[in-house]
Amino acid sequence: MPTIQNYKGIIPAIACPFTADFKIDEAALRSHAAWLAQQPGVVAIMTNGHTGEVFSLTARERAQVTRIVASELEGRLPVISSIVCEGLADAREHAAMARDAGARGLDVMPPHHWLRFGFRPDHVTHYFAAIAEVGLDLVAHVYPAWTRASYSSATLAELARLPAVQAFKVGQRDMNKYAADIAAIRKADASKAILTCHDEYLLASMVQGVDGALVGFATFIPGLINDLWEAVKAGDLKRAMAVQAVITPLKDAVYGGGEPTGEAHARMKMGMYLAGVLDAPTVRPPTEAPNEAEMAALRAAVANAGLLKR
Repeated sequence: MPTIQNYKGIIPAIACPFTADFKIDEAALRSHAAWLAQQPGVVAIMTNGHTGEVFSLTARERAQVTRIVASELEGRLPVISSIVCEGLADAREHAAMARDAGARGLDVMPPHHWLRFGFRPDHVTHYFAAIAEVGLDLVAHVYPAWTRASYSSATLAELARLPAVQAFKVGQRDMNKYAADIAAIRKADASKAILTCHDEYLLASMVQGVDGALVGFATFIPGLINDLWEAVKAGDLKRAMAVQAVITPLKDAVYGGGEPTGEAHARMKMGMYLAGVLDAPTVRPPTEAPNEAEMAALRAAVANAGLLKR
């Protein structure tokens, strides 16, 4: 049986607030998690994603982030923790740490070395099987089609047939492959949830027959993203386009017309600060804070959305 009953809706990949000396700011993290839990349409929270600056966190810190968020949201929302590892042994270890910290699901990112060297299809199923040993739901994190860590439609269908895999975080950044992959997953097991993670073109990806969104952008503007999702579900294209028109300047200011990056997450934190969502926009080096031009674009976009507080 799945450990999380509902993956269909909005799942923010939560940002990780830091103190001025770059330590995890527990009070701010708790406050932000509690705020997200109050937002309509949010069905779970994901920790340790790219938006959470996972690559700047140690293994213990990743478990700490999950423990803080899970304890804050106990009885309200389940927590999914990303697993970012290179081999089977450390993946099992990180998965167990996340489970013991209170995670009820695990988002499985491809190992970094696959990005350079690629992989064989059975590498993927073995990797997921090893992580599944901890007994939690798994979310398959699908990387862009242009990377060597991109899964084929056939591999995604195999993952859909695994009982532990309950959802797919799909971010192909190639709409032809995106549509083909969705069809392959649906054919293999139509019960598995499919969630867009195309932060930079939400409306276009939401109308492809998915079940919601698992995006870092929702740590900043969960209300707007849920409004967009509700309009898409209702088949109200005019309303959806109107909401997307508010989101687009924010998207451009945060992502700069490209895919999420470390500096994009720094811009997102600054936008959250300007909107009063976070009390400080601190990011860990070597990620850099926005420059003056980026600050001006962020301030204008946040003001345009009616969210400016600072």
